[in-house]
Amino acid sequence: MPSSRLLVLFGSQTGTAQDVSERLGREARRRQLNCRVQALDSYPVVNLINEPLVIFVCATTGQGDPPDNMKSFWRFIFRRSLPSTALCQMDFAVLGLGDSSYTKFNFVAKKLHRRLLQLGGNALLPVCLGDDQHELGPDAAVDPWLQDLWEKVLGPHSVPLNLDLSPPGVLWPSKFTLQFLKDTPSSSPEELCVAGTDPQGPPSELQPFLAPMVSNRRVTGPSHFQDVRLIEFDISDSGISFAAGDVVLIQPENTASHVQQFCQALGLDPEQHFTLQPREPGVACPARLPQPCSMRRFVSQYLDIASVPRRSFFELLACLSPHELEREKLREFGSARGQEELCEYCTRPRRTALEVLCDFPHTAAAIPPDYLLDLVPLIRPRAFSIASSLRAHPLRLQILVAVVQYQTRLREPRRGLCSSWLASLDPAQGPVRVPLWVRSGGLTFPKTPDVPVIMVGPGTGVAPFRAAIQERVAQGETGNVLFFGCRRQDQDFYWEAEWKQLQARGCLTLVTAFSRDQTQTVPCPAGAEGVRAAPAPGVRAAGVGAAGGPGRPLLPGRQRQVHACRCVQHPAVHLPGGGRALWPRCGRLPRPAAADTAFPD
Repeated sequence: MPSSRLLVLFGSQTGTAQDVSERLGREARRRQLNCRVQALDSYPVVNLINEPLVIFVCATTGQGDPPDNMKSFWRFIFRRSLPSTALCQMDFAVLGLGDSSYTKFNFVAKKLHRRLLQLGGNALLPVCLGDDQHELGPDAAVDPWLQDLWEKVLGPHSVPLNLDLSPPGVLWPSKFTLQFLKDTPSSSPEELCVAGTDPQGPPSELQPFLAPMVSNRRVTGPSHFQDVRLIEFDISDSGISFAAGDVVLIQPENTASHVQQFCQALGLDPEQHFTLQPREPGVACPARLPQPCSMRRFVSQYLDIASVPRRSFFELLACLSPHELEREKLREFGSARGQEELCEYCTRPRRTALEVLCDFPHTAAAIPPDYLLDLVPLIRPRAFSIASSLRAHPLRLQILVAVVQYQTRLREPRRGLCSSWLASLDPAQGPVRVPLWVRSGGLTFPKTPDVPVIMVGPGTGVAPFRAAIQERVAQGETGNVLFFGCRRQDQDFYWEAEWKQLQARGCLTLVTAFSRDQTQTVPCPAGAEGVRAAPAPGVRAAGVGAAGGPGRPLLPGRQRQVHACRCVQHPAVHLPGGGRALWPRCGRLPRPAAADTAFPD
């Protein structure tokens, strides 16, 4: 009989691909398949030639980029030295998750599918293209694709005839076991688990640097609708270095009130200590988790109870629920036919996992602690563009944080986990340390001062521009920079006073565009003829150059345009004569806009 081994490898940026992979693993175990689920970068890719059956679940981020936890795999699989028969023994299928409002919709899944075919792999099915823009979400494409997948898999990779398909409601063992301690440890290791940096390298996700917060200052006026913070950290003795365009990743925490509410709903003692052990070999415990650990720390720093739960959350809750009425409703939310109602109950109003558990009190009280990591995803780090230069501010790192808060039909406002947590920290009240590390960003700036730079900065997108301008000023380079700032007519944009001071010193040329109907024309840096901010339906538009109107900007010669959002790939932008356009990979690409719209905000 052919092997019944199945390997599911995922690349996930926000957790959706990982959630689908875990669902695939559960479905495989129901069919008596020996299944492993791993992130692509945690799998030794050289062993891929020995795998008989592999399912790849890949998300697409930014401008067609692979997620962070599959970038090493991505570089390896596209090596030109790999032979065309490297994977001739492997059957595979690729499931992609993306958003059709982006130009490179599911680019990673499509490209990976083609590459695996080039290496001799046998595709069981065409690539699945899950679309977040569908009214039922990615499941509209994933559900029928999975049905076809199991029909294919159970043909050449059949299971023993004496084993039956397990029913959907069967509760499978948890991935981890929690062993509670009777006595509180005399010396807790919790203060030592991330006390510094790795002596063999710079700070990373496995070993972040606990950076002291120096200041936390609001940069928008009291009457401004958005609370935007300039936060500064001390990175002395951290080994951290960065350049303009790099990003800092911060590991946030849940609020104390939410932690207390979660423990009460599940009947957990926040001060109880436990040790965590995986049930299966090859499954790793969460990074940086101290052993033993208190339940308060575990919920506060590891479980993302403020996230919006996905379909698998309700599937597992239905298996755990002892209450008949609650179990029936949870099964409906976890079924394919109940996805529209689940979207109305949970997704649209952004109802959190904690709020769902409070809505199903009998089920929440019956959840075994062993299933916490199966039920609630881990808190993911958040990335922020660095807004300072090491030359201008040695041993300091500054970020610009827009505090996310908006109202839905739910009584309590929706708040961003990381931005709200950072805004609540006040170093004036006592020492504050934040775990962080730095990685290269998708935005790079010219190395030589003779290249003119045009910067268009709406909102918090001005952060990397501030770092780049500080770097130039600290090196004694002036001029050759045009900053195009966007703001409301009655409000200052971020650091407007700082930009005006630099303009007075001749370091840059500043243009202010308003959300009202206004037009300005000012001199450009060397090599450009003029900049115009012109009215456009619903958005602002700008034209650069002497040839063509605002909808057809021309950037001649060696100029570069740098944009913090998404406009540089607009079809109306032309870059002849060797010009280049730079943009961060996290930006969203626009749909083709009106002819007179060159730079949509």
